[in-house]
Amino acid sequence: MAGSSMSTSLQNGHKHRSNVDEISEIPRRLCPASRTPSLSLFKQICAQSFHREMYPKAWNIKSNIPMYFPPHPLQGPEFVDGLLDEWHHVLRSGPGVFVLCHLYTDKDLLKDVNTVFSAIIDSEASESKGDHFAASGKNSRIWNSFQKHAERDPSSFVKYYSHPWLAKVCEAWLGPAYQVTAQVNVVKPGGQPQVSHRDYHLGFQSAEACSQFPRATQVASQFLTLQGAVAHSDMSLDSGPTRFLPFSQQFEEGYMAYRHKEFQEYFNDNWVSVDLKMGDAVFFNPALFHAAGENKTTNLERSANLLQISSAFGRTMESIDTVKIISKCWDDVRRLYSEAGMTDRVHAILAAIGQGYPFPTNLDRRPPAPGGMAPESEIDILRRGLEQDWDTTKVITEIMILRQNSMA
Repeated sequence: MAGSSMSTSLQNGHKHRSNVDEISEIPRRLCPASRTPSLSLFKQICAQSFHREMYPKAWNIKSNIPMYFPPHPLQGPEFVDGLLDEWHHVLRSGPGVFVLCHLYTDKDLLKDVNTVFSAIIDSEASESKGDHFAASGKNSRIWNSFQKHAERDPSSFVKYYSHPWLAKVCEAWLGPAYQVTAQVNVVKPGGQPQVSHRDYHLGFQSAEACSQFPRATQVASQFLTLQGAVAHSDMSLDSGPTRFLPFSQQFEEGYMAYRHKEFQEYFNDNWVSVDLKMGDAVFFNPALFHAAGENKTTNLERSANLLQISSAFGRTMESIDTVKIISKCWDDVRRLYSEAGMTDRVHAILAAIGQGYPFPTNLDRRPPAPGGMAPESEIDILRRGLEQDWDTTKVITEIMILRQNSMA
């Protein structure tokens, strides 16, 4: 039978060759930073809508955003499983965002947590805070509110993060073994809107850095993170709750596109938002175009605990001590660099021995550089060390400072 199959294949060989000949070119794996993605295709994707019947477990639809309540315990596991299916579909193939109303019904708990947040903000008042996609210093920001909350008030922390429906939302998108991180953002009256953007991972890279990742990786990136925001104050539309562009997560080149002026203008003309009550939460795909809105009120500080939950798959199988490797290899790397400068071979060895990704980090001690979105990586330091002719002691010292400043 194997011979017959091979014979058939050989007899049809001319047909196979003609199919290959019909392929004009292999599609490019990258999205060049110099090329503007198709705005017309983007508009076509964002013009979608959906029927109410598509998400039967939602209690309402506002501006293409499904609204849910946590289910009643009597509705049972089959209902819950179907609900998680809906949430996953919303985030992947639907509008990319949904609201879970009354996620936190214990207002006393939220007030206690707000008191903790206020104490942290007051204790850090003298520190300069960088920010993502917004001017520094306009808002009150707590980086790593997750750990700071736990250290300052373990009791309210446990009550807050033990919420079973927070866990269910995370599981719906990421599966088990995820890692929660959080940052608090308080936007004061008069606070200006953010620039529209996509989020972590690739949303926090420069256009040039992002363009080096294949488009398939750019699409896959959205499955590694879930974005959320728990309202710690009422958020009227005038206070500027997050603006969204439903369905925009479906645009493959979105991590490149959001940086272009015409895409930002389209967002500004077409975004939608919904008002939230204290204790409501909104969850969205990190690839969805979004931006914090303008606080037009005169007396309302819009407060949110921004949740950024990461997939278990964003980790390596083995732990590598790059400091030991760098200390042993640095003299040889310097010799390689001295021969011809920053060649492909030098780039290759730096990528092998250093950590090229600047996250996770401590954004209090290593905030985004002015005009940037990410701090320096180990490989950035290694490059600088070669350019400035650092010896082994100097380069290891700088790497250790980076690591120390990145710790919680």
